[in-house]
Amino acid sequence: MSKPRIAEWTELRGLAYLAVVLQHCIGEYIYRSDIQQPDSVMLAMLYHLTRFGTPTFVFLSAALLFYNGNKPIGYPRYIGRRFRDIYVPFLCWTVIYWVCTQNWSTAQWGNIYFYKGMFEEMIIPVSGYHLWFVVMIFQFYILFPLFAKAAGQVQAFLRRYSTKRRKQLVLTIMLIAAAVYALLLQWSYYDMSAWSTRLPSFWQTLLDYRTYNFVMYFFYFMLGAVCAYMTDTWRGLAKQALPWNVFVFIGLFMLMGHTMLIQSGDTINLNISTYLKPSTFVLIVSQLLLLYGLLLHLQKDTRSEPFRRMLNWIGRYSFGGYLAHALVLAFISYYTRPLALGDHHFTATLITFIVVASVSLGISWLFAHLPGGNWIVGSKGRQRLNWHSFRFQFLSSKRASKSTQELWLILCVCVSAWGYNSNGLWQGSLIELCFFLLP
Repeated sequence: MSKPRIAEWTELRGLAYLAVVLQHCIGEYIYRSDIQQPDSVMLAMLYHLTRFGTPTFVFLSAALLFYNGNKPIGYPRYIGRRFRDIYVPFLCWTVIYWVCTQNWSTAQWGNIYFYKGMFEEMIIPVSGYHLWFVVMIFQFYILFPLFAKAAGQVQAFLRRYSTKRRKQLVLTIMLIAAAVYALLLQWSYYDMSAWSTRLPSFWQTLLDYRTYNFVMYFFYFMLGAVCAYMTDTWRGLAKQALPWNVFVFIGLFMLMGHTMLIQSGDTINLNISTYLKPSTFVLIVSQLLLLYGLLLHLQKDTRSEPFRRMLNWIGRYSFGGYLAHALVLAFISYYTRPLALGDHHFTATLITFIVVASVSLGISWLFAHLPGGNWIVGSKGRQRLNWHSFRFQFLSSKRASKSTQELWLILCVCVSAWGYNSNGLWQGSLIELCFFLLP
């Protein structure tokens, strides 16, 4: 018997997606040389409203894994499904971002270093700056059987006690984990850069790329496990803490905004409020509980139904939108960077955010409804690829409807036009590839 669906998880995923897109839109405009101080300050304050985005994805990934983790399934089948739904789209978009960031007028397709660079991007993505998250989160998926076994042993230990005592023990464990995690972030923010200069090359590389390491986000994963195993208790905590948490969040929001403005100097430095900082960690946990409590409150109000349906729809297509949004943002930035925006950077950021979030979700929705689109945007709930019946020539298959082929044609032409540069050197290559795929 399948477990009931937790509605607020999908809605929270939608909010996390919007936060990540807004964060990157802010980063696009706040560092421009012609930005005015009022816009810069407003964007810096707005930036702190987005801090919960990526950690919330970790939290929700853990919640879903542990919530559905009791289903009997072998590890090869489990990891194969995760590889297909998560890592294959990551590989596809890694190639897309790598190819799109090359200088097409001088690119040598026969040059071995071109493909060497592409392979390195699949390990440490740089061209797709946001793809680091997939590398990090997939580590949790690989090791999940070990985490599930450890969680099972903890559950067996807790069953010896009463419900009240069990909650107290879980709270104690999480407080200890939070203290350890805060200490780890303290080292990361203030000390690890100095450590790396005194360590062997392997450890130096590990510290330099610590944002890619799952260990740096373990607390949010633990928090997701607690939410999965004690859903009712977690809901009760979010509701009870909501009034107090509002004031906690406002205080942290003002404190971190003030700290960023003081430490930045003439140019705002968003890295002051990085994820891997103790104060940001406290802000994120406060935001996470606050938003969870608000979503639960909205469930009681029938007037919020349209808003919740919108968040649910965004959450369903958020993974594909996340993968695509940096490309959409780059396209818009190509036209906005030459503009003299003056004191309109804040307005331009909000407009760009709306466009990028909408277009990226549209791309995700389109691919999700095309044959083989799962390779690009991952699996969307019930729509799964059938490995036995799938053929690489899906576009020429007799099963493909005429309307579906027309959608692919429109998409290919749009991508080809999008990729056109002043020399027109790679537009033809994309058009040829698109028409080669069509029957």
